[in-house]
Amino acid sequence: MLNFKVLGLRKKNRARSVPRASAPAFALPKISWARIVPPILSVVAISALLVGMGVSLDRPLKTVMVNGPFQRVPALEVERVVRENLNGGFLTANLSTIQHAVEKLPWADHARVQRHWPDGLYVQVTEQVAAARWGDSSLVNARGEVFAVDARHIPEELPRLDGPAGSESQVTELFFQMSPRLLEQGLRPVALTQDARGAWQLELANGVVVRFGRRQLSERVDRFLRAGTAVLATKGAEISVLDMRYSNGFAVSWRAHSQPEASATPLQHLVKDQDNDV
Repeated sequence: MLNFKVLGLRKKNRARSVPRASAPAFALPKISWARIVPPILSVVAISALLVGMGVSLDRPLKTVMVNGPFQRVPALEVERVVRENLNGGFLTANLSTIQHAVEKLPWADHARVQRHWPDGLYVQVTEQVAAARWGDSSLVNARGEVFAVDARHIPEELPRLDGPAGSESQVTELFFQMSPRLLEQGLRPVALTQDARGAWQLELANGVVVRFGRRQLSERVDRFLRAGTAVLATKGAEISVLDMRYSNGFAVSWRAHSQPEASATPLQHLVKDQDNDV
């Protein structure tokens, strides 16, 4: 008789449904107040301390010290301007506003305003230095800035500069570029002008007029400083006008008292190719 063994055949168990665990409810993160509160209190305390110190230090201003040469800018005018523009205490006063107000005074070039402990201000004023006259009644400094319009007292020894509006800086710069070279030759410049058409003209103390015209100003000035000044140094008393408005030379106009034959000079070979700016 055969025995049959059934291996591995067992009755299967039915799968049971296991209930899922429900998701936990949302919970706020735990805050460690013991760690957070002390730093916050420290910041609040420091801020309160600083505010208190600021209030105590921003005391009313009691003194204003003004310093300067006071040859052209009266000290009383500076004090008046400071008083009119003073808002706030020692810490809150706007120093920039005071500085700009002082610098608007006639003949005031620059102002420096500082706090002076414990309840004062220090104001240092630098006055303008007139380098030349501008037009008939104004003054200009070495930077080409017109600072006194309709000035009452203009020193006669100052050179006279003039030109269209906006040309102040260029005219002033050119004049003071030429001056040292001219003085080395014994020639003193007294005036430099640019007319409405843009033509330039230089006047010397000996009465000679130098015309540069409108074009090629740099080249003509260089030619004048190289060759024209040498002629003026020797024959300046006989020359009325030195005309530089030529491409590679210059023309000479002699004074009325000079002899006609004086015009026959070696300069004639330089007068060539007159350009269109005459």
